[in-house]
Amino acid sequence: MTTEDFIIELFCRVDDQMRDLTKHPQANLYPSEIVTLAILFALKGVGDRAFYRWLVRDWRPLFPKLPERTRLFRLFKTHQAWTNRFLAEPTALGVADTYGIELLHPYREGRSKKQIGKKGYSNHRWIVGGKLCYVLNQWGRIVGWDCATANVHDTTFHPLLRSFEEKMFILVDHGFFSQTENPANMKVCKRGSWNVRMMAETVLSMLTTVCHFKRLRHRVWEYFKARLAFTMAAFNLLVQWHGLHPDENGFIRLSIAEFSL
Repeated sequence: MTTEDFIIELFCRVDDQMRDLTKHPQANLYPSEIVTLAILFALKGVGDRAFYRWLVRDWRPLFPKLPERTRLFRLFKTHQAWTNRFLAEPTALGVADTYGIELLHPYREGRSKKQIGKKGYSNHRWIVGGKLCYVLNQWGRIVGWDCATANVHDTTFHPLLRSFEEKMFILVDHGFFSQTENPANMKVCKRGSWNVRMMAETVLSMLTTVCHFKRLRHRVWEYFKARLAFTMAAFNLLVQWHGLHPDENGFIRLSIAEFSL
């Protein structure tokens, strides 16, 4: 499948999920076009300027009414709530984990008064940035997510887990444990137990390798949240591109490597 074929089919799949949304009379882009472009941005894994140059140079014929760069990214920020349409349905068993995202090198911490990231510990090293918490269903698709600065404890995301109390039993690591009160649907797994939690590491590996998700360069929190939202939507769309087919052991092998841009 060529890149052009992929972009066209991606647009068709996005449009199928957004048929009830109509185009504003004064808008240049349809809602499906905005979401498609935002998903391509999340998948490309580069900065906004590099992405826009790539888009104009190679794919302008597919989006003839493409707005100016800053206007396009304001549209991504404004309409990030549309990504909720692409979240998966909860299942009886799920997995939750957190993921540190570097926005700034620790050596440059505090140089700007507009810094949005905070210093936190991730993957055995210090970063300055944000923290993503995500919940997966039993098929490895994202059903919910939240974010905060990197300095917060994992227990900050207990409200996200509680939102699934009547729907999911969620496996977590010890970082989510609180001495005072824990969500009723949360089970803390000891290291080496419940191998199903390795699904979380698989998802992180794909996001890191394909979407270059470990290091972002956003300077405004709302744009950072929009990037996370569209990355979650991109993952859910791509991971089931060919359907979710379990092998003879009932295991579904997840992959989005073929869609790397």
